[in-house]
Amino acid sequence: MTTMVFVNFPVSDLKRSTAFYEKLGFTQNKEFSTDEAVSMVWDDHFWIMLLNHEFYSRFIKDKTIADTQTTSSSLIAFSMESADAVKKFAETAKVNGGGFYKVDMGIPEDQMFGLEVEDPDGNILEPNWMAM
Repeated sequence: MTTMVFVNFPVSDLKRSTAFYEKLGFTQNKEFSTDEAVSMVWDDHFWIMLLNHEFYSRFIKDKTIADTQTTSSSLIAFSMESADAVKKFAETAKVNGGGFYKVDMGIPEDQMFGLEVEDPDGNILEPNWMAM
């Protein structure tokens, strides 16, 4: 059996977040989407689940949802086919309500390239490319 990864993000506006992730190249899986959660598919193995705050709260017991505009809860890294694809992904995020920045890891860009990409709620994705 192949492993699939489902990342769950709390979002403040499902429609805005769905549109944002569609612009990045994710596809909505309507079969696994409701008024409380939207399933966004990157490929057969990597999905992002956008959950409204009320629904997300059911999964975290007595914890509080992090304000990802001021607090980091996680960094979700995934590979892309080229450094140019990483740059395009980040630029697309920026023009659609997100943002991005680069962290200097001291690794030459012809060996590894990545950017920190924030969605409108402050959740951070790390698209990256590595020469392999």
